[in-house]
Amino acid sequence: MFSGRKFSMNRNTGVPRPSRRFSVGETGNGETSSKIHRQFRAAHEGHLPHAGLDPSRASTGVVWCTERASEYGFLEAPHEWANLGQGAPEVEDDIPNCFPRPSTIDVSSAAREYGPTAGIKPLREAVANLYNEHHRQGKDSKYTWENVAIVPGGRAGLIRIAAVLNNAYVAFFIPDYTAYNELLSTFKNFAAIPTPLDESDGYHIHPDIVAAEIARGTSVILTSNPRNPTGRVVANPELAEIQDICRGRATFISDEFYAGYNYTSNCDGSTISAAENVEDVDEDDVLIIDGLTKRFRLPGWRIAWILGPKEFIKAIGSCGSYLDGGANAPFQEAAVPMLEPDLVRTEMVALQHHFRNKRDYVLKRLRDMGFVIKYVPDSTFYLWLDLSGLPGPISDGLNFFQACLEEKVIVVPGIFFDLNPSRRRDLFDSPCHHFVRVSYGPRMEVLKMGMDGFERVLTKFKNYKN
Repeated sequence: MFSGRKFSMNRNTGVPRPSRRFSVGETGNGETSSKIHRQFRAAHEGHLPHAGLDPSRASTGVVWCTERASEYGFLEAPHEWANLGQGAPEVEDDIPNCFPRPSTIDVSSAAREYGPTAGIKPLREAVANLYNEHHRQGKDSKYTWENVAIVPGGRAGLIRIAAVLNNAYVAFFIPDYTAYNELLSTFKNFAAIPTPLDESDGYHIHPDIVAAEIARGTSVILTSNPRNPTGRVVANPELAEIQDICRGRATFISDEFYAGYNYTSNCDGSTISAAENVEDVDEDDVLIIDGLTKRFRLPGWRIAWILGPKEFIKAIGSCGSYLDGGANAPFQEAAVPMLEPDLVRTEMVALQHHFRNKRDYVLKRLRDMGFVIKYVPDSTFYLWLDLSGLPGPISDGLNFFQACLEEKVIVVPGIFFDLNPSRRRDLFDSPCHHFVRVSYGPRMEVLKMGMDGFERVLTKFKNYKN
């Protein structure tokens, strides 16, 4: 794998240094020859030190991409850009058969006060009822309001979960949500262990992979499902088998923010959830996190929830007092009627048809351009796009990202979904290096702008000889 490598580099400066074992390839094939790669490394090593500042906490993921786009005028005229990098769905009210989002909110006198850090009881009850109706019909054990904590967004929810974990190995699977590594590395009460998945297998999480993690002493399993960025889903019976393996051995944390974007059941409104396989809601160590952000298309509200055993939820609710203070009380009140189970089912049918149509449009445009799509996403609103067949200068995620900026298109380079490669290896050695994540979350007209921009990028480099 490392044969023929001639030089290595200083991880702080990006400057080549004398040859040593496991050094990296020819100068023309490594990151020192690429301006955008050097810029990425410099940002992630921090800048001049300030007292009290950890400069390694640099911007990452979508934030970094937006910062680079701002250098090309994105913030001055965002309407002229196709932002296919932001991990958010369209928020307008023009999707057929979707219910209109509130444009005004009544603020009760109670909502002017500090709300409970675990969330208001009516919303906790509404969340529990939704999961019981959609995922626990005919089961003796049901969720109650005490099995639900309301949190101010998905990241805040993950932070609360991380704060209450005991000394443990926490396994997560890459590529996955870009914030996992940065978030988990902040806490010292556990050790985060990343496990790379196999590209040739479609990055699938097989039950035997989970079993192997537990066999080596891992006691917490964390994964997004449906999965960001690959758009794949672990569905039953495999999901049930994974939960059976974890039962009594490990806490299973299921990040289900894309649960509504499920195209595996012909867009009938069904959602994917580990709640389906929980035997006892207070005994099974299963934590589920979701919210209004993605499938209710309200990312700006920052209203999310965690379901789990009462003991976990009590701790998660309490730690909000010193971590985030709790979710916005008026928005919690406004969210309650949105979670009526029949309304949600109708909403999911409309959502799935609309986003599947957008997925199919983007896939057709990309295939017409010559992209090879090995795995069609069966969930989420992301494409994990392989660039390895493109001309050399744009066959990696960072340089393709840079070329797209010049055409007013934003994507997310694949290396953000790897394990912090800027400190562990040459960026060109990352298995995610030749990918970008493309979002088909935006409106159709934005997707058309983005695909037109892709075509201009390919035209610009079509005569390049590898």
